[in-house]
Amino acid sequence: MAWQGLAAEFLQVPAVTRAYTAACVLTTAAVQLELLSPFQLYFNPHLVFRKFQVWRLVTNFLFFGPLGFSFFFNMLFVFRYCRMLEEGSFRGRTADFVFMFLFGGVLMTLLGLLGSLFFLGQALMAMLVYVWSRRSPGVRVNFFGLLTFQAPFLPWALMGFSLLLGNSILVDLLGIAVGHIYYFLEDVFPNQPGGKRLLLTPSFLKLLLDAPEEDPNYLPLPEEQPRPHPQQ
Repeated sequence: MAWQGLAAEFLQVPAVTRAYTAACVLTTAAVQLELLSPFQLYFNPHLVFRKFQVWRLVTNFLFFGPLGFSFFFNMLFVFRYCRMLEEGSFRGRTADFVFMFLFGGVLMTLLGLLGSLFFLGQALMAMLVYVWSRRSPGVRVNFFGLLTFQAPFLPWALMGFSLLLGNSILVDLLGIAVGHIYYFLEDVFPNQPGGKRLLLTPSFLKLLLDAPEEDPNYLPLPEEQPRPHPQQ
């Protein structure tokens, strides 16, 4: 019964958050069970473009390392802030949310070439946290019961925590930089004098992922209109 309740709760999670989190967990489980090797997942331009191992463009965003504190820490933040974005500023805009993932993934991959980065999942997490924090400037965040601060400081607190764990902050900086580029192009520049939206979600994504908008001028046929109940 507990598993059924957990499964039912998970199905209540928005689609993109559910799909990405599940993909990350299943990828890590497959590595843990030795069904896959990290060497089959990491980003390698030579193998992608010369050997046509194009799956590496995706799988490097799904592996957060072996099971341990770092993995659960990253999954907690991925799930929490991905869900908060999808249920908040992207509510009813699944196509725009997926397009943000695609924009961030492509830009991180291109910039990652300069830094020889092999796994970019943590950068994607930093981007999600950054965009949420900039769109929620008045929210106060309690960081593991140790610190309380305004949301825009959260990405930097996470970077500092990553540094304390002995990890490279290059990946976090990459995610913050890409998150800022997205936030500027989507939220800041269009509101400037002479500005306009430059990030336009392709129409095929909207047709595929978003519910069709109802025509306000549509008049239902007589047989489609609800019939009044007979008086008792």
